[in-house]
Amino acid sequence: MTGDSNKTADASGSNSKSWSYDSLFKKLDFRNSGKINIEDIQKGSRNIGLPVDESEASVLVNLGDKDASGDVDREEFVQYMTKHEQQLKKAFDTLDTNHDGRIDLVEIRGGFEASGMSLAEGEASDLMSRVDSDGSNDISFAEWRKFLLFHPKDDIKSILAYWSHRPVLDMGDDLGIPEDFTENELKSGLWWRHLVAGGIAGAVSRTSTAPLDRIKVFLQVHGLKRFGGLKGCLSHMISEGGFRSLWRGNGVNILKIAPESAFKFMGYEQVKRMIRSGDNPGEVRVSERFIAGSCAGAFSQSLIYPLEVRSFYCFL
Repeated sequence: MTGDSNKTADASGSNSKSWSYDSLFKKLDFRNSGKINIEDIQKGSRNIGLPVDESEASVLVNLGDKDASGDVDREEFVQYMTKHEQQLKKAFDTLDTNHDGRIDLVEIRGGFEASGMSLAEGEASDLMSRVDSDGSNDISFAEWRKFLLFHPKDDIKSILAYWSHRPVLDMGDDLGIPEDFTENELKSGLWWRHLVAGGIAGAVSRTSTAPLDRIKVFLQVHGLKRFGGLKGCLSHMISEGGFRSLWRGNGVNILKIAPESAFKFMGYEQVKRMIRSGDNPGEVRVSERFIAGSCAGAFSQSLIYPLEVRSFYCFL
């Protein structure tokens, strides 16, 4: 694609459903304001079936907002997306080593190996299934562009890392487990580093919001009539135990993060292995990931339930 904003971009991977970046901007600008912000991108992208999380939308706005206005107008959006597509094409051509305009399993594995991330054949097949929307067992540039349309990074190594760890299931407020780890990543210990990083992030976030959690529990138990509102509830807790009492029970809350994350990961991987032991051990469909995530969540919550109860009573 060139810088011409009127040239059609097939974001869906088929000739029957295409749009220019002008019309894509209009779909995101559902308020018809002529500008889009982070919230517009998130809501609009969901409406067109290409959901974007807050961090990706934030990066898009920051990179596209040339006049530092805090949002992106049509011209800025078209310029950014056109440049982004050109970079995605370079990354696509890097993987397309036989230059036939398609990426096959051999080229996927070769691209990962060149970036220091080896894949088994079944793992490469699983990655392809996330992008190959027409079931052709290879990836066209249209499918590649659709998958990475709103992904903020366009260098090949970042794209491959995003591709192999793109989350499908939200498995809790303190840890988002990637949909898969390669065998080499499991052996290298990447999984436990991920758990540690998630645990630290969860501890920081829970400590930051602990006063609000305690106020929530107080109001759920006693209602608004006793305190007259949030301000009255806050004043009661401070007068009862001082400023530090706002974090009462937070220690137990943090203590349960590590076992909860570990049990989620263990349950998730175990159920996945059970599913993969069937006829297609290399592929796990979205519905099967949903089952694995649901079982892992139920398993971990059942085991840490005593800590949940203890945390609740510490709040009161």
